[in-house]
Amino acid sequence: MGQLEDMAMFVRIVEAGSITKAAEQLNIAKSAVSRRLKELETRLGSQLISRTTRQSNLTQAGEQYYQKVNHILSEVDALNEETSGTPTRIEGTLKMTAPLSFGLMHLNDVIDEYTNQHPELNFELDFSDRHTDLIEEGFELAIRIRELQDSSYQAKRLALIRYALCASPEYLEKMGTPKTFNDLTEHEFLQYGMSKSSTIEMIDEQGKKHQVAVNGKIKANNGDFLREMAVKGHGIAFLPTFITYKALTSGELVPILQQYQLPTLNAYAVYPKNRFLSQRCRYLINFIAERFGDNPYWDKF
Repeated sequence: MGQLEDMAMFVRIVEAGSITKAAEQLNIAKSAVSRRLKELETRLGSQLISRTTRQSNLTQAGEQYYQKVNHILSEVDALNEETSGTPTRIEGTLKMTAPLSFGLMHLNDVIDEYTNQHPELNFELDFSDRHTDLIEEGFELAIRIRELQDSSYQAKRLALIRYALCASPEYLEKMGTPKTFNDLTEHEFLQYGMSKSSTIEMIDEQGKKHQVAVNGKIKANNGDFLREMAVKGHGIAFLPTFITYKALTSGELVPILQQYQLPTLNAYAVYPKNRFLSQRCRYLINFIAERFGDNPYWDKF
């Protein structure tokens, strides 16, 4: 193995959190990873990781080496691409996670096209709304739809996520169409999440903010289910348009109170901070950002 391969292996050990997990992610024997780490330390004449029976921690030298190695690996990747004049071959396995509904509805075509462009690339995809520790579970990339607060991650904005208040024509015919935010207190809601109640912020045409408390008739932790309940006439749904756009286009759902501005979120590509970002991952992030952007196709209904 060459020195660059040893650098990449060392980075994987650090980001996986242990030699055991790094070996699992690399699909090689733990003894081989341990041996290569020891050889690297011998060559450098410095201990990089302090190992005990219970845990491993970076030494001061290891922390400095880790930061510089990340930079070197990124520079080598960029240099190879610049020198060849064409992108280097995208290969290996990209392990990523994304929200369930967003992944199933909007990543199919993206992954299909990207895979066709790069036939040597493999994917491991986890579609789930659970909180995922990227480093602990060995994910290279996550798509997250929320405002980010974890400083251990870096992020690139992929798309603007808009929301709609909507209900079925049958429900509105039965219960009446709300004309102002005050009218919402007389209506049934379909609530995302299992909390006792939630709040929707609405901004009127004069720029004044209004808080509407929602205690859902039906609560669920999946937007697709709530959309279908809204189509069946069970109440008003407050959902992102990437979930409701087809039902809004077909008329199965009708937007209400459009004179009010509703909150927005952003979809981000998220990856561990200071981590060597592989070319396969970097290209995919740019590919998705160009596909979606501030005016994604689902908002053109």
